Amino acid sequence: MTAETALPDTLRDLPAHTPGKVELADLELLLAGAYPPLKGFLGSFDTAMVIAGGRLADGTPWPVPVTLAVPEELTGHEKVVLQDPEGVPLAVLTVAEAWRDPTSSGWRLAGGLEPLRAPAHGPFHRLRRRPDELERPDGPLLAVATREPLHRKQLGQVRQVAERLGARVLVLPLLGGEHDEALVRALLAVRRDLPDGAQVVPVPLPPRDLDDADGERDLLLRAHVAAAYGATHLLADEQQAGTAERIADGAPIPVVVPEPWAYDADVEVWRPVARIEPDHVQAELTRERLGELLDRGEPIPDWFTPPAVAAELAVARPPKHERGLTVFFTGLSGSGKSTVARGLADALIERGGRTVSLLDGDVVRRLLSAGLTFSRADRDLNIRRIGYVAAEITRHGGVAICAPIAPYAATRAEVRRMVSAVGDFVLVHVATPLEECERRDRKGLYAKARAGLIPEFTGISDPYEEPDPAVDGGADLRLDTTGLEPDEAVARVLALLEEGGWVRPA
Repeated sequence: MTAETALPDTLRDLPAHTPGKVELADLELLLAGAYPPLKGFLGSFDTAMVIAGGRLADGTPWPVPVTLAVPEELTGHEKVVLQDPEGVPLAVLTVAEAWRDPTSSGWRLAGGLEPLRAPAHGPFHRLRRRPDELERPDGPLLAVATREPLHRKQLGQVRQVAERLGARVLVLPLLGGEHDEALVRALLAVRRDLPDGAQVVPVPLPPRDLDDADGERDLLLRAHVAAAYGATHLLADEQQAGTAERIADGAPIPVVVPEPWAYDADVEVWRPVARIEPDHVQAELTRERLGELLDRGEPIPDWFTPPAVAAELAVARPPKHERGLTVFFTGLSGSGKSTVARGLADALIERGGRTVSLLDGDVVRRLLSAGLTFSRADRDLNIRRIGYVAAEITRHGGVAICAPIAPYAATRAEVRRMVSAVGDFVLVHVATPLEECERRDRKGLYAKARAGLIPEFTGISDPYEEPDPAVDGGADLRLDTTGLEPDEAVARVLALLEEGGWVRPA
Protein backbone atom coordinates (compact mmCIF):
# COMPACT_ATOMS: atom_id res chain seq x y z
CA MET A 1 0.00 0.00 0.00
CA THR A 2 1.48 3.35 -1.02
CA ALA A 3 1.56 6.44 1.15
CA GLU A 4 -1.23 7.88 -1.00
CA THR A 5 -3.54 4.96 -0.27
CA ALA A 6 -2.45 4.17 3.29
CA LEU A 7 -5.02 4.43 6.05
CA PRO A 8 -4.62 6.98 8.83
CA ASP A 9 -3.19 5.47 12.00
CA THR A 10 -6.56 5.73 13.72
CA LEU A 11 -8.19 3.47 11.10
CA ARG A 12 -5.53 0.82 10.49
CA ASP A 13 -7.01 -1.68 12.93
CA LEU A 14 -10.47 -1.57 11.34
CA PRO A 15 -11.76 -4.55 9.36
CA ALA A 16 -11.87 -4.08 5.57
CA HIS A 17 -14.46 -5.21 3.05
CA THR A 18 -14.58 -5.17 -0.76
CA PRO A 19 -18.17 -4.60 -1.96
CA GLY A 20 -19.61 -6.45 -4.93
CA LYS A 21 -19.97 -4.93 -8.40
CA VAL A 22 -23.29 -3.14 -7.89
CA GLU A 23 -22.47 -2.11 -4.32
CA LEU A 24 -19.10 -0.69 -5.40
CA ALA A 25 -20.90 1.43 -8.00
CA ASP A 26 -23.40 2.53 -5.35
CA LEU A 27 -20.49 3.46 -3.08
CA GLU A 28 -18.90 5.58 -5.79
CA LEU A 29 -22.16 7.39 -6.52
CA LEU A 30 -22.88 7.92 -2.82
CA LEU A 31 -19.41 9.42 -2.31
CA ALA A 32 -19.82 11.58 -5.42
CA GLY A 33 -23.16 12.99 -4.27
CA ALA A 34 -24.99 11.42 -7.21
CA TYR A 35 -27.62 9.70 -5.02
CA PRO A 36 -29.26 12.60 -3.20
CA PRO A 37 -30.70 12.50 -0.61
CA LEU A 38 -28.85 9.29 0.35
CA LYS A 39 -25.69 9.71 2.44
CA GLY A 40 -24.98 6.04 3.02
CA PHE A 41 -26.31 2.50 2.75
CA LEU A 42 -29.91 1.90 3.75
CA GLY A 43 -31.18 0.10 6.84
CA SER A 44 -33.89 -2.52 7.08
CA PHE A 45 -36.88 -0.17 7.45
CA ASP A 46 -35.87 2.17 4.63
CA THR A 47 -35.17 -0.83 2.41
CA ALA A 48 -38.56 -2.40 3.12
CA MET A 49 -40.33 0.90 2.40
CA VAL A 50 -38.43 1.38 -0.88
CA ILE A 51 -39.24 -2.14 -2.05
CA ALA A 52 -42.89 -1.83 -1.06
CA GLY A 53 -43.64 1.67 -2.28
CA GLY A 54 -40.66 3.39 -3.82
CA ARG A 55 -40.17 5.77 -0.88
CA LEU A 56 -37.82 6.07 2.06
CA ALA A 57 -39.23 5.82 5.58
CA ASP A 58 -39.56 9.62 5.73
CA GLY A 59 -41.65 9.65 2.56
CA THR A 60 -38.90 10.85 0.18
CA PRO A 61 -39.22 9.19 -3.24
CA TRP A 62 -36.41 6.72 -3.96
CA PRO A 63 -36.69 3.84 -6.44
CA VAL A 64 -34.21 1.09 -5.51
CA PRO A 65 -32.70 -0.46 -2.38
CA VAL A 66 -29.09 0.67 -1.89
CA THR A 67 -27.71 -1.86 0.57
CA LEU A 68 -24.37 -3.37 1.52
CA ALA A 69 -24.04 -7.16 1.86
CA VAL A 70 -21.30 -8.35 4.21
CA PRO A 71 -20.10 -11.56 5.82
CA GLU A 72 -21.61 -12.20 9.24
CA GLU A 73 -18.25 -11.66 10.98
CA LEU A 74 -18.37 -7.95 10.11
CA THR A 75 -21.71 -7.35 11.81
CA GLY A 76 -20.18 -6.85 15.24
CA HIS A 77 -17.98 -3.89 14.28
CA GLU A 78 -18.78 -0.20 14.71
CA LYS A 79 -16.71 0.90 11.70
CA VAL A 80 -15.67 -0.90 8.51
CA VAL A 81 -13.25 0.25 5.80
CA LEU A 82 -14.70 -0.19 2.30
CA GLN A 83 -12.10 -0.77 -0.39
CA ASP A 84 -11.91 -1.33 -4.14
CA PRO A 85 -10.94 -4.71 -5.70
CA GLU A 86 -7.25 -3.74 -5.57
CA GLY A 87 -7.47 -3.13 -1.82
CA VAL A 88 -7.42 0.68 -2.02
CA PRO A 89 -9.47 2.13 0.87
CA LEU A 90 -12.28 4.36 -0.37
CA ALA A 91 -14.44 5.12 2.65
CA VAL A 92 -15.21 4.28 6.27
CA LEU A 93 -18.71 3.07 7.03
CA THR A 94 -19.97 3.98 10.50
CA VAL A 95 -22.39 1.17 11.24
CA ALA A 96 -25.85 2.35 12.26
CA GLU A 97 -27.52 -1.03 11.85
CA ALA A 98 -26.57 -4.63 11.13
CA TRP A 99 -29.57 -6.45 9.72
CA ARG A 100 -30.53 -9.64 7.96
CA ASP A 101 -32.22 -9.58 4.57
CA PRO A 102 -35.37 -11.71 4.92
CA THR A 103 -35.32 -12.65 1.22
CA SER A 104 -31.79 -14.07 1.18
CA SER A 105 -30.89 -14.44 4.89
CA GLY A 106 -27.71 -12.54 4.08
CA TRP A 107 -26.33 -9.86 6.40
CA ARG A 108 -26.39 -6.13 5.57
CA LEU A 109 -24.76 -3.09 7.13
CA ALA A 110 -26.33 0.37 7.09
CA GLY A 111 -24.78 3.70 7.94
CA GLY A 112 -23.12 6.90 6.80
CA LEU A 113 -19.84 7.17 4.89
CA GLU A 114 -16.64 9.07 5.51
CA PRO A 115 -14.74 9.39 2.19
CA LEU A 116 -11.04 8.55 2.18
CA ARG A 117 -10.18 9.02 -1.48
CA ALA A 118 -11.91 9.20 -4.84
CA PRO A 119 -12.37 5.82 -6.57
CA ALA A 120 -9.88 5.30 -9.39
CA HIS A 121 -10.91 1.96 -10.86
CA GLY A 122 -12.67 1.14 -14.12
CA PRO A 123 -12.33 2.21 -17.76
CA PHE A 124 -12.35 5.87 -18.84
CA HIS A 125 -12.08 7.00 -15.26
CA ARG A 126 -10.47 10.26 -16.42
CA LEU A 127 -13.82 11.21 -17.99
CA ARG A 128 -15.82 10.65 -14.83
CA ARG A 129 -16.94 13.66 -12.87
CA ARG A 130 -18.74 14.27 -9.62
CA PRO A 131 -21.92 16.29 -10.07
CA ASP A 132 -20.31 19.31 -8.38
CA GLU A 133 -17.45 19.23 -10.92
CA LEU A 134 -19.71 19.86 -13.92
CA GLU A 135 -20.34 23.36 -15.18
CA ARG A 136 -24.11 23.83 -15.14
CA PRO A 137 -25.66 25.59 -18.16
CA ASP A 138 -27.97 28.52 -17.55
CA GLY A 139 -30.83 26.88 -19.42
CA PRO A 140 -32.26 23.38 -19.74
CA LEU A 141 -30.00 20.33 -19.77
CA LEU A 142 -31.18 17.14 -21.48
CA ALA A 143 -29.64 13.94 -20.10
CA VAL A 144 -29.28 10.80 -22.21
CA ALA A 145 -28.54 7.96 -19.76
CA THR A 146 -27.86 4.88 -21.85
CA ARG A 147 -26.36 1.41 -21.86
CA GLU A 148 -26.48 1.28 -25.67
CA PRO A 149 -24.69 3.21 -28.45
CA LEU A 150 -26.58 6.00 -30.22
CA HIS A 151 -27.39 5.06 -33.78
CA ARG A 152 -28.57 7.47 -36.49
CA LYS A 153 -32.19 7.23 -35.34
CA GLN A 154 -31.39 8.06 -31.71
CA LEU A 155 -29.00 10.84 -32.73
CA GLY A 156 -31.76 12.48 -34.74
CA GLN A 157 -34.22 12.15 -31.87
CA VAL A 158 -31.74 13.67 -29.40
CA ARG A 159 -31.14 16.65 -31.68
CA GLN A 160 -34.88 17.16 -32.20
CA VAL A 161 -35.76 17.05 -28.50
CA ALA A 162 -32.79 19.25 -27.52
CA GLU A 163 -33.77 21.84 -30.11
CA ARG A 164 -37.38 21.82 -28.93
CA LEU A 165 -36.31 22.32 -25.31
CA GLY A 166 -33.51 24.75 -26.14
CA ALA A 167 -31.30 22.43 -24.10
CA ARG A 168 -27.67 21.42 -23.91
CA VAL A 169 -27.01 17.67 -23.94
CA LEU A 170 -25.35 15.50 -21.30
CA VAL A 171 -24.68 11.90 -22.33
CA LEU A 172 -24.31 9.54 -19.37
CA PRO A 173 -22.89 6.15 -20.45
CA LEU A 174 -24.06 3.73 -17.76
CA LEU A 175 -21.11 1.50 -16.94
CA GLY A 176 -21.25 -1.97 -15.51
CA GLY A 177 -22.28 -3.99 -18.55
CA GLU A 178 -20.24 -6.41 -20.61
CA HIS A 179 -18.48 -3.93 -22.91
CA ASP A 180 -18.05 -0.63 -21.10
CA GLU A 181 -15.02 0.47 -23.11
CA ALA A 182 -16.75 -0.08 -26.45
CA LEU A 183 -19.86 1.79 -25.23
CA VAL A 184 -17.90 4.86 -24.19
CA ARG A 185 -15.82 4.86 -27.38
CA ALA A 186 -18.98 4.58 -29.48
CA LEU A 187 -20.59 7.54 -27.68
CA LEU A 188 -17.45 9.66 -27.93
CA ALA A 189 -17.32 8.87 -31.66
CA VAL A 190 -20.74 10.47 -32.28
CA ARG A 191 -20.26 13.53 -30.07
CA ARG A 192 -19.80 15.65 -33.20
CA ASP A 193 -23.27 14.53 -34.35
CA LEU A 194 -24.85 15.92 -31.17
CA PRO A 195 -25.66 19.57 -30.46
CA ASP A 196 -22.67 21.82 -29.80
CA GLY A 197 -21.28 21.59 -26.30
CA ALA A 198 -22.57 18.06 -25.62
CA GLN A 199 -20.67 16.36 -22.78
CA VAL A 200 -20.00 12.66 -22.21
CA VAL A 201 -19.65 11.68 -18.54
CA PRO A 202 -19.48 7.94 -17.72
CA VAL A 203 -21.44 6.90 -14.65
CA PRO A 204 -21.03 3.56 -12.81
CA LEU A 205 -24.58 2.21 -12.77
CA PRO A 206 -24.67 -1.56 -13.46
CA PRO A 207 -27.95 -3.31 -14.24
CA ARG A 208 -29.68 -4.50 -11.05
CA ASP A 209 -31.48 -7.69 -10.26
CA LEU A 210 -34.85 -6.07 -9.66
CA ASP A 211 -38.45 -7.20 -9.88
CA ASP A 212 -38.93 -4.48 -12.48
CA ALA A 213 -40.48 -6.06 -15.55
CA ASP A 214 -41.72 -2.74 -16.94
CA GLY A 215 -38.48 -0.89 -16.14
CA GLU A 216 -40.09 1.74 -13.89
CA ARG A 217 -37.52 1.55 -11.10
CA ASP A 218 -34.59 1.54 -13.53
CA LEU A 219 -35.91 4.60 -15.36
CA LEU A 220 -36.57 6.38 -12.06
CA LEU A 221 -33.03 5.67 -10.87
CA ARG A 222 -31.64 7.09 -14.11
CA ALA A 223 -33.76 10.19 -13.55
CA HIS A 224 -32.45 10.64 -9.99
CA VAL A 225 -28.83 10.32 -11.13
CA ALA A 226 -29.39 12.62 -14.10
CA ALA A 227 -30.99 15.22 -11.82
CA ALA A 228 -28.00 15.02 -9.48
CA TYR A 229 -25.80 15.89 -12.47
CA GLY A 230 -27.88 18.98 -13.13
CA ALA A 231 -30.17 17.65 -15.84
CA THR A 232 -33.56 19.31 -16.14
CA HIS A 233 -34.95 16.55 -18.42
CA LEU A 234 -34.21 12.88 -19.07
CA LEU A 235 -34.66 11.39 -22.54
CA ALA A 236 -36.35 7.98 -22.60
CA ASP A 237 -36.66 5.57 -25.49
CA GLU A 238 -39.87 5.82 -27.50
CA GLN A 239 -40.71 2.25 -26.40
CA GLN A 240 -40.75 3.55 -22.81
CA ALA A 241 -43.62 5.96 -23.38
CA GLY A 242 -46.00 4.06 -21.10
CA THR A 243 -43.38 3.66 -18.38
CA ALA A 244 -42.49 7.36 -18.53
CA GLU A 245 -46.14 8.29 -18.14
CA ARG A 246 -46.58 6.03 -15.12
CA ILE A 247 -43.57 7.45 -13.26
CA ALA A 248 -44.25 11.10 -14.10
CA ASP A 249 -45.43 12.00 -10.59
CA GLY A 250 -42.49 10.32 -8.83
CA ALA A 251 -39.64 11.36 -11.12
CA PRO A 252 -37.40 14.21 -9.91
CA ILE A 253 -37.24 15.67 -13.45
CA PRO A 254 -39.52 15.32 -16.47
CA VAL A 255 -38.92 12.20 -18.57
CA VAL A 256 -39.21 13.12 -22.24
CA VAL A 257 -40.22 10.58 -24.87
CA PRO A 258 -39.28 11.43 -28.48
CA GLU A 259 -41.75 11.06 -31.31
CA PRO A 260 -41.28 7.94 -33.46
CA TRP A 261 -38.64 8.16 -36.18
CA ALA A 262 -37.97 5.87 -39.16
CA TYR A 263 -35.70 5.70 -42.18
CA ASP A 264 -37.19 7.37 -45.25
CA ALA A 265 -36.01 5.20 -48.13
CA ASP A 266 -37.15 7.81 -50.66
CA VAL A 267 -34.80 10.58 -49.52
CA GLU A 268 -32.45 8.25 -47.57
CA VAL A 269 -32.60 10.02 -44.21
CA TRP A 270 -33.97 9.34 -40.76
CA ARG A 271 -36.88 11.58 -39.88
CA PRO A 272 -40.12 11.64 -37.86
CA VAL A 273 -42.54 8.97 -39.05
CA ALA A 274 -45.27 11.60 -39.38
CA ARG A 275 -43.29 13.22 -42.22
CA ILE A 276 -42.77 10.01 -44.24
CA GLU A 277 -45.06 8.51 -46.82
CA PRO A 278 -46.13 5.09 -45.48
CA ASP A 279 -44.72 3.18 -48.47
CA HIS A 280 -41.34 4.91 -48.01
CA VAL A 281 -40.77 3.68 -44.44
CA GLN A 282 -37.89 1.20 -44.42
CA ALA A 283 -38.03 -1.56 -41.83
CA GLU A 284 -35.69 -0.87 -38.92
CA LEU A 285 -32.72 -3.13 -38.26
CA THR A 286 -33.90 -5.17 -35.28
CA ARG A 287 -31.64 -6.11 -32.37
CA GLU A 288 -31.85 -9.74 -33.52
CA ARG A 289 -30.88 -8.90 -37.10
CA LEU A 290 -28.03 -6.69 -35.89
CA GLY A 291 -26.77 -9.59 -33.76
CA GLU A 292 -26.89 -11.94 -36.76
CA LEU A 293 -24.81 -9.55 -38.88
CA LEU A 294 -22.21 -9.19 -36.14
CA ASP A 295 -22.11 -12.94 -35.49
CA ARG A 296 -21.36 -13.56 -39.17
CA GLY A 297 -18.88 -10.69 -39.46
CA GLU A 298 -20.99 -8.90 -42.07
CA PRO A 299 -20.91 -5.09 -42.35
CA ILE A 300 -23.49 -3.00 -40.51
CA PRO A 301 -25.29 -0.78 -43.04
CA ASP A 302 -24.30 2.88 -43.00
CA TRP A 303 -27.94 4.00 -43.08
CA PHE A 304 -28.40 2.39 -39.65
CA THR A 305 -25.37 3.65 -37.72
CA PRO A 306 -22.22 5.73 -38.29
CA PRO A 307 -19.13 3.69 -39.31
CA ALA A 308 -17.31 4.52 -36.05
CA VAL A 309 -20.17 3.02 -34.04
CA ALA A 310 -20.31 -0.04 -36.31
CA ALA A 311 -16.60 -0.58 -35.66
CA GLU A 312 -17.14 -0.52 -31.89
CA LEU A 313 -20.07 -2.93 -32.19
CA ALA A 314 -17.78 -5.34 -34.04
CA VAL A 315 -15.15 -5.01 -31.30
CA ALA A 316 -17.71 -5.72 -28.57
CA ARG A 317 -19.27 -8.62 -30.49
CA PRO A 318 -16.73 -10.19 -32.86
CA PRO A 319 -17.81 -12.79 -35.44
CA LYS A 320 -18.48 -16.12 -33.80
CA HIS A 321 -15.55 -17.81 -35.54
CA GLU A 322 -13.22 -15.23 -33.92
CA ARG A 323 -15.00 -14.86 -30.58
CA GLY A 324 -13.64 -16.25 -27.34
CA LEU A 325 -15.28 -19.53 -26.38
CA THR A 326 -15.28 -21.95 -23.47
CA VAL A 327 -16.34 -25.55 -24.10
CA PHE A 328 -17.04 -26.99 -20.65
CA PHE A 329 -17.31 -30.78 -20.31
CA THR A 330 -18.95 -32.20 -17.19
CA GLY A 331 -19.57 -35.79 -16.18
CA LEU A 332 -18.66 -38.62 -13.85
CA SER A 333 -15.14 -39.90 -13.41
CA GLY A 334 -14.51 -42.36 -16.24
CA SER A 335 -17.26 -40.94 -18.43
CA GLY A 336 -14.80 -40.13 -21.22
CA LYS A 337 -14.86 -36.35 -20.90
CA SER A 338 -11.06 -35.97 -20.73
CA THR A 339 -10.61 -38.16 -23.81
CA VAL A 340 -13.18 -36.21 -25.80
CA ALA A 341 -11.81 -32.87 -24.57
CA ARG A 342 -8.27 -33.80 -25.64
CA GLY A 343 -9.54 -34.95 -29.00
CA LEU A 344 -11.45 -31.71 -29.48
CA ALA A 345 -8.38 -29.65 -28.59
CA ASP A 346 -6.27 -31.61 -31.09
CA ALA A 347 -8.89 -31.23 -33.81
CA LEU A 348 -9.15 -27.45 -33.33
CA ILE A 349 -5.35 -27.06 -33.29
CA GLU A 350 -5.11 -29.08 -36.51
CA ARG A 351 -7.63 -26.78 -38.20
CA GLY A 352 -5.70 -23.69 -37.09
CA GLY A 353 -6.91 -20.12 -36.70
CA ARG A 354 -7.70 -20.36 -32.98
CA THR A 355 -5.64 -20.36 -29.80
CA VAL A 356 -6.68 -23.47 -27.86
CA SER A 357 -6.07 -24.14 -24.14
CA LEU A 358 -7.00 -27.44 -22.49
CA LEU A 359 -7.85 -27.32 -18.77
CA ASP A 360 -8.16 -30.98 -17.84
CA GLY A 361 -9.58 -31.73 -14.39
CA ASP A 362 -6.69 -33.93 -13.18
CA VAL A 363 -4.02 -31.55 -14.48
CA VAL A 364 -5.70 -28.54 -12.87
CA ARG A 365 -5.92 -30.45 -9.58
CA ARG A 366 -2.16 -31.05 -9.60
CA LEU A 367 -1.16 -27.51 -10.56
CA LEU A 368 -3.78 -24.80 -10.08
CA SER A 369 -5.59 -26.44 -7.17
CA ALA A 370 -2.84 -28.38 -5.40
CA GLY A 371 -3.69 -28.81 -1.73
CA LEU A 372 -7.46 -28.66 -2.12
CA THR A 373 -9.53 -31.50 -0.70
CA PHE A 374 -12.64 -33.07 -2.19
CA SER A 375 -15.02 -31.36 0.21
CA ARG A 376 -17.86 -29.48 -1.42
CA ALA A 377 -16.28 -26.12 -0.57
CA ASP A 378 -12.94 -27.11 -2.11
CA ARG A 379 -14.59 -28.67 -5.15
CA ASP A 380 -16.48 -25.45 -5.75
CA LEU A 381 -13.27 -23.45 -5.34
CA ASN A 382 -11.52 -25.70 -7.85
CA ILE A 383 -14.28 -25.17 -10.43
CA ARG A 384 -14.29 -21.41 -9.81
CA ARG A 385 -10.55 -21.34 -10.46
CA ILE A 386 -11.05 -23.23 -13.70
CA GLY A 387 -13.86 -20.83 -14.61
CA TYR A 388 -11.70 -17.80 -13.90
CA VAL A 389 -8.86 -19.06 -16.11
CA ALA A 390 -11.33 -20.07 -18.83
CA ALA A 391 -12.96 -16.63 -18.72
CA GLU A 392 -9.59 -14.92 -19.14
CA ILE A 393 -8.75 -17.15 -22.12
CA THR A 394 -12.17 -16.41 -23.58
CA ARG A 395 -11.81 -12.67 -22.92
CA HIS A 396 -8.77 -12.61 -25.18
CA GLY A 397 -10.41 -14.49 -28.03
CA GLY A 398 -9.09 -17.97 -27.30
CA VAL A 399 -10.84 -21.30 -26.94
CA ALA A 400 -10.78 -22.81 -23.45
CA ILE A 401 -11.64 -26.51 -23.21
CA CYS A 402 -12.40 -27.61 -19.65
CA ALA A 403 -12.94 -31.18 -18.46
CA PRO A 404 -13.56 -31.36 -14.71
CA ILE A 405 -16.25 -33.47 -13.05
CA ALA A 406 -18.00 -30.26 -11.89
CA PRO A 407 -20.76 -32.13 -10.06
CA TYR A 408 -22.76 -29.16 -8.74
CA ALA A 409 -25.16 -27.27 -10.99
CA ALA A 410 -24.96 -23.97 -9.08
CA THR A 411 -21.18 -23.83 -9.49
CA ARG A 412 -21.46 -24.62 -13.20
CA ALA A 413 -23.95 -21.76 -13.44
CA GLU A 414 -21.41 -19.47 -11.78
CA VAL A 415 -18.79 -20.44 -14.36
CA ARG A 416 -21.29 -19.86 -17.18
CA ARG A 417 -21.93 -16.34 -15.87
CA MET A 418 -18.20 -15.60 -15.58
CA VAL A 419 -17.48 -16.72 -19.12
CA SER A 420 -20.63 -15.31 -20.71
CA ALA A 421 -19.67 -11.83 -19.50
CA VAL A 422 -16.68 -11.89 -21.87
CA GLY A 423 -17.53 -14.43 -24.59
CA ASP A 424 -19.49 -17.59 -25.34
CA PHE A 425 -20.05 -20.73 -23.26
CA VAL A 426 -20.98 -24.24 -24.40
CA LEU A 427 -21.81 -26.96 -21.87
CA VAL A 428 -21.30 -30.60 -22.89
CA HIS A 429 -22.71 -33.24 -20.53
CA VAL A 430 -20.82 -36.50 -20.96
CA ALA A 431 -23.71 -38.55 -19.65
CA THR A 432 -22.13 -41.99 -19.63
CA PRO A 433 -24.03 -44.14 -17.06
CA LEU A 434 -22.44 -44.88 -13.71
CA GLU A 435 -22.30 -48.61 -14.46
CA GLU A 436 -20.19 -48.01 -17.58
CA CYS A 437 -17.93 -45.53 -15.78
CA GLU A 438 -17.39 -48.08 -13.03
CA ARG A 439 -16.64 -50.83 -15.58
CA ARG A 440 -13.92 -48.66 -17.13
CA ASP A 441 -12.38 -47.85 -13.74
CA ARG A 442 -8.70 -48.19 -14.70
CA LYS A 443 -7.50 -46.43 -11.52
CA GLY A 444 -9.65 -48.51 -9.19
CA LEU A 445 -11.25 -45.36 -7.75
CA TYR A 446 -14.82 -46.64 -7.75
CA ALA A 447 -13.79 -49.85 -5.98
CA LYS A 448 -12.01 -47.85 -3.31
CA ALA A 449 -15.01 -45.53 -2.95
CA ARG A 450 -17.40 -48.47 -2.49
CA ALA A 451 -15.03 -49.88 0.08
CA GLY A 452 -15.19 -46.59 1.97
CA LEU A 453 -11.56 -45.76 1.31
CA ILE A 454 -12.37 -42.58 -0.67
CA PRO A 455 -14.95 -40.34 1.02
CA GLU A 456 -17.14 -37.91 -0.90
CA PHE A 457 -16.67 -39.65 -4.25
CA THR A 458 -19.01 -38.37 -6.97
CA GLY A 459 -21.61 -40.91 -7.97
CA ILE A 460 -21.04 -43.13 -4.94
CA SER A 461 -20.95 -41.16 -1.70
CA ASP A 462 -21.46 -37.69 -3.16
CA PRO A 463 -24.12 -36.59 -5.66
CA TYR A 464 -23.73 -35.60 -9.30
CA GLU A 465 -26.31 -32.98 -10.29
CA GLU A 466 -27.18 -33.34 -13.97
CA PRO A 467 -27.37 -30.14 -16.05
CA ASP A 468 -30.68 -28.38 -15.58
CA PRO A 469 -31.86 -25.48 -17.77
CA ALA A 470 -33.41 -23.83 -14.70
CA VAL A 471 -30.16 -23.90 -12.70
CA ASP A 472 -27.06 -23.95 -14.89
CA GLY A 473 -28.57 -23.25 -18.29
CA GLY A 474 -28.70 -26.91 -19.30
CA ALA A 475 -26.42 -28.88 -21.60
CA ASP A 476 -25.94 -27.78 -25.20
CA LEU A 477 -24.97 -31.36 -26.04
CA ARG A 478 -25.47 -34.67 -24.24
CA LEU A 479 -22.97 -37.44 -24.98
CA ASP A 480 -23.16 -41.04 -23.81
CA THR A 481 -19.81 -42.52 -24.76
CA THR A 482 -20.94 -46.12 -24.15
CA GLY A 483 -20.03 -47.92 -27.39
CA LEU A 484 -18.97 -44.60 -28.96
CA GLU A 485 -15.52 -44.27 -30.46
CA PRO A 486 -13.58 -41.18 -29.30
CA ASP A 487 -13.35 -39.82 -32.85
CA GLU A 488 -17.12 -40.09 -33.24
CA ALA A 489 -17.69 -38.27 -29.95
CA VAL A 490 -15.29 -35.51 -30.97
CA ALA A 491 -17.06 -35.24 -34.31
CA ARG A 492 -20.38 -34.64 -32.55
CA VAL A 493 -18.91 -31.78 -30.51
CA LEU A 494 -17.28 -30.30 -33.63
CA ALA A 495 -20.63 -30.50 -35.43
CA LEU A 496 -22.24 -28.51 -32.59
CA LEU A 497 -19.51 -25.85 -32.79
CA GLU A 498 -19.79 -25.66 -36.58
CA GLU A 499 -23.58 -25.38 -36.43
CA GLY A 500 -23.24 -22.59 -33.83
CA GLY A 501 -20.79 -20.69 -36.04
CA TRP A 502 -17.83 -20.88 -33.65
CA VAL A 503 -15.86 -23.17 -35.93
CA ARG A 504 -15.79 -23.06 -39.70
CA PRO A 505 -16.40 -26.36 -41.48
CA ALA A 506 -13.22 -28.22 -42.39
